[in-house]
Amino acid sequence: MSATGKEAASPKPFDRAAVISTLARASQRELSAALDAIGQPDGWSWLRAPETGLVMVRGRIGGGGPPFNLGEASVTRASVQLRGGQTGHAYALSRNRKAAGDAALLDALWQTEAREEVEDSILRPVRSRIATQDALEEAEAAATTVDFFTLVRGDD
Repeated sequence: MSATGKEAASPKPFDRAAVISTLARASQRELSAALDAIGQPDGWSWLRAPETGLVMVRGRIGGGGPPFNLGEASVTRASVQLRGGQTGHAYALSRNRKAAGDAALLDALWQTEAREEVEDSILRPVRSRIATQDALEEAEAAATTVDFFTLVRGDD
């Protein structure tokens, strides 16, 4: 067990939902570097060219209160199809059309024989970066924790 009382989780194998989620959290630099390392696939086409819209972000106070509308966020989505028929889909929480397009291409490539290359060049490094960021944020929050205790004086 770690100092936080949680067991260190071993990395789960990637499934399609984990791939799309990880690609959505990757930076444009990480996505471009991965595509440069793997190489652009031949003969792909847009099923849905990158398009930007708004989504309503909802929240709950304390995680369990009634839901309320927090505000709107820009989201860009894209879909591609490779020559072999594999389709890739991506969403980016931004207006970055290139990021959404690159992520969709990487999702489609993950479904081909290039799966290991995609996992090694983008998925594992991004997953590692996210885990490091989460641990840092958890440590920063733990540093602000106040422990209260009661001091009992003798038998009065």
